[in-house]
Amino acid sequence: MRTRSTATALAVLFSSAALAAAPAHADTVAPLPVKSTGTVVVDGVHQRVFLSDPAGGKIVVTDYRGTVVKQLTALPGVLGLELSADSATLYAAVPGGTDAIVAIDTATATESARYPVGDVDPKYPALAGGKLWFGYDSDATVAHGNIGSVDLTAPEHPVALTQDPESFWYSAPMLDGAAGTLVAGIPSQSPSELGAYDASSGTLTRTAHRSVDGANLRDLAITPDAQHLVVASGYPYHQAVYSTADLSDDGQYPANAYPNAVDIAPDGSVAAGIDGAYEPDVYVFKPGQHTTVREYDFGASDQLLADAGLAWAPDTSRLFAVSHDYDGAYRLRVLEGPTKAVTTVTADAPATATRAQKLTVKGKVTSKTALPAGTRLSVTRTDLESPKGKALPQVTAKADGTYSFTDTPPAGGKVTYKVSYAGDAAHTAASGSDSVTVSRAKASLSLNNNGKSYSYGQDVKFTAHLGKTYKNRTVEIWADPYGGDKPDKLVKSGKVNSHGDLAVTLDLRRDTKLTAKFAGDARTATASTTSTVWTRVSVSTSVSGQYKSAKSWGQTYAYVHRSKDPRFVTKMPYYSGRSHRLEIQVYYQGTWYDAGSQYFKLGTNGVSEVRYTGDHGQEVGYRQRVRSSYINGSSGDSVNSTTHGAWKYFTFTK
Repeated sequence: MRTRSTATALAVLFSSAALAAAPAHADTVAPLPVKSTGTVVVDGVHQRVFLSDPAGGKIVVTDYRGTVVKQLTALPGVLGLELSADSATLYAAVPGGTDAIVAIDTATATESARYPVGDVDPKYPALAGGKLWFGYDSDATVAHGNIGSVDLTAPEHPVALTQDPESFWYSAPMLDGAAGTLVAGIPSQSPSELGAYDASSGTLTRTAHRSVDGANLRDLAITPDAQHLVVASGYPYHQAVYSTADLSDDGQYPANAYPNAVDIAPDGSVAAGIDGAYEPDVYVFKPGQHTTVREYDFGASDQLLADAGLAWAPDTSRLFAVSHDYDGAYRLRVLEGPTKAVTTVTADAPATATRAQKLTVKGKVTSKTALPAGTRLSVTRTDLESPKGKALPQVTAKADGTYSFTDTPPAGGKVTYKVSYAGDAAHTAASGSDSVTVSRAKASLSLNNNGKSYSYGQDVKFTAHLGKTYKNRTVEIWADPYGGDKPDKLVKSGKVNSHGDLAVTLDLRRDTKLTAKFAGDARTATASTTSTVWTRVSVSTSVSGQYKSAKSWGQTYAYVHRSKDPRFVTKMPYYSGRSHRLEIQVYYQGTWYDAGSQYFKLGTNGVSEVRYTGDHGQEVGYRQRVRSSYINGSSGDSVNSTTHGAWKYFTFTK
């Protein structure tokens, strides 16, 4: 426990009264600009959190949301912190060559005084009996550790060392104080050694000393009434409790392996933490209770609670926890409402239901601590007609927490029932929800032209027809041209006409899949339908190199001297990687026979020119024809339907 003031508690009580009606905030996590952490204290009057960073030689100041508001530097090795009873002054023990107790004005977060303590290293300050006590290290003593004091009531604030003349401390003892009692323990020692002192007169009188069944002490705290000392040691696996009268065993706060933090609020609430990767990190106990009211898990195996990394807000509205990962990144976690028992609400609705017919929703509200009799739960129904939710009559939970209610859903589709408990002073708010699929009438939706073929560049009208619906009369028409370079695109959206039709005209240049979509409404189900149309390419072939063209055998023939190589020019819409197939046929005894075919690449301008070479003397007198074709798949792509160009006729002469 880092503050011991009824005045502080009252100040916080009054300062927070105006905030009682404000909505609760979720837990927050904020990064800390530190290399290490030593002590965490909370100033409830100014709503500030102070954290020492021994490795960084500074104190970091944050607000109650974890936002850094100031950093006090040039404090080498600063470790222990203690807050005055009125929250006006923060005392910091600064070893590392400074060897002083530094006083900080909490209102401005600036240094207000410095009390040199001589050639010793102060580490752990604590207030008790009107003095500020501090544990320190010194090479000048046999055991190297002792307790000093600063008299805060005297004008000169004199410093006194060796206040425990019977010191058995081999290093600086960790201190805490309340109501004229001071307690001490040696960090990291095995077995742990504890001490208790009467400091009420301003003079330190040892009342008890004991080696206890514990190892590697990490943190300790005294209860507000000074009757008990609570210790967090690596072993045993609980926060042990000792009577300050004689340090006899007096109970425990069960946590888990490797306890490393404990803090006690002014009302006696206890926060216990562990250095564990796979168990809850923080355990909260209400005053006088030794079973947890709340547990917190940081949610990842590499998020560990820092040693002595817990501190209460004096009004117990928040618990502050410092965590770190294996890479040395530190975070301040602000845990809201830590003394409230977690409440859980479940909701169970049928998987399916018929619209306009009654259904039953049931569930249960539970918590670690008993809920008030007659607990009322709010119910909200969210559906297509009430997308923002509609409040239904509240339901009262039975004594065992179970509840049930009936409802007649007016809308179909996904219907969600959310059941909520508002929470109270002892319980967190909670809600649970479940969804039911409610039946809707089937929509009739069609789209014409499916399977038809069209010429390249042809304007084609597509009409979607929507049958009877409840309210929604809007239809969308999407067009998805073949080929990965053209995305599916909305080409028309609107309300159908009085006949139920919505039309759009498209200029077809590729095979295209069209989809008509109806989003449905509260009583009519969604619907979609497709229509795939095929689009031929435009392809032309011409012959050049002839000496004349003439009508012969019912066609126009190009006449080419046998000494001349004709050229075949093909024009076709270009597509990346596209080729065309050029084929030649020869006429013999009344039948056209294949004379060969070959694929040729199109230029980016969509033109291909092929020279027909060879000994044309052998072809004199034969009738021939040539054509170009786009073959779906074989021409290098599949965005159009197979298309054959017109035959062009030629013959060789002498």
